[in-house]
Amino acid sequence: MKKILKIAGIVLAIVAILFFTLAPGIIDRSKNKVSIKGPFTKNSWYDSIPFIADLHCDALLWDRNLLKESDHGHVDIPRMQQANMALQVFTVVSKVPAGINIEQNDASSDQIGLLSFAQLRSPSWWFGVKERALGQCQNLHDFAAASKGVFRVITTQTQLQQYYQDRAANRQLTAGMLGLEGAHCLENDLNNLDLFYKAGVRYIGLTHFFDNEWAGSAHGMQKGGLTAKGRQLLRKMDSLHMIVDLAHASPQTISDVLTEHNGPVLVSHTGVRGVCDNQRNLSDAQIDAIGRRNGLIGIGLWETAVCGKDATATAKSIRYVADRIGVDKVALGSDWDGAFEMHFAVTGTPLIVTALLQQGFSRPEIEQIMGGNIRAFMLRNLPK
Repeated sequence: MKKILKIAGIVLAIVAILFFTLAPGIIDRSKNKVSIKGPFTKNSWYDSIPFIADLHCDALLWDRNLLKESDHGHVDIPRMQQANMALQVFTVVSKVPAGINIEQNDASSDQIGLLSFAQLRSPSWWFGVKERALGQCQNLHDFAAASKGVFRVITTQTQLQQYYQDRAANRQLTAGMLGLEGAHCLENDLNNLDLFYKAGVRYIGLTHFFDNEWAGSAHGMQKGGLTAKGRQLLRKMDSLHMIVDLAHASPQTISDVLTEHNGPVLVSHTGVRGVCDNQRNLSDAQIDAIGRRNGLIGIGLWETAVCGKDATATAKSIRYVADRIGVDKVALGSDWDGAFEMHFAVTGTPLIVTALLQQGFSRPEIEQIMGGNIRAFMLRNLPK
């Protein structure tokens, strides 16, 4: 019996080691694929674009060292440098229900808790959405601290302007910002907003794939609008100069925010129903309303957003938004590392430039779309 127990213990230990060593990487590789692998050819002026930026990337969710180039996933700092990427908004995903879909989800399950356990994260991450969200924020700051000045985290207008000037002299510099994908990680406590502000978060998506105490999700069970607490949250966000992200918000939430909130709004990653008609994407009326508010719409790089698997599909949706509300109100909102197959990783951004040229955009317009609009929007709306 002792021998059997010893053998069983050894087998369990081996299984545990294999699980914790291999499972996180296998999950990452299986979820964050690309349709086009490259290598990619740049046009003659791609590397002279002064500021390439993207509004949405979930790379902090995965157990990768972003200071090292990875052979899987979509974004890390060496590949940002290769792509002349100046600024990436790194978004914090803290809870995702099992079987997620764009139609209807409840909040009863939590895949990120299981992923945190498999990644051997701190036990505080396993059950607490606030702790795992704040932990991801800290990880980005830790990457910056270890980068020897190559990578910065931007939180203010002054920092962004200084970074822009510094990068003109050194194109190897890169930067990130922090956003929250779902206000549920505030854990129903408005006071927790201060913690995330201090952690560097500068935009918040009110909902993700399920309704929460603040607002209704486009993919939730009820799909309602702002709650009374949600209105309080908006007022406090406005006082801190934090930006509202309307991605994943229900139509009623979008309407409520645009009617009742005077602060800045963006949609960090989306498509448009005029090109790709599904519940995930913005209607013409929503696009028009965001345009009237001088908001910013980030167009994604995955099939559900743009009904295609290449840069041409994304460029068509960009053209649609630009024609409707102006070329100064549309940007890149990839959703890289968001557990979906993307057109390509960050090194594929030259393909977007080629596709935008084919859509008839001029070079100055392309420079706006590729990042100039994000820079201008953040310089207007970040805390000074």
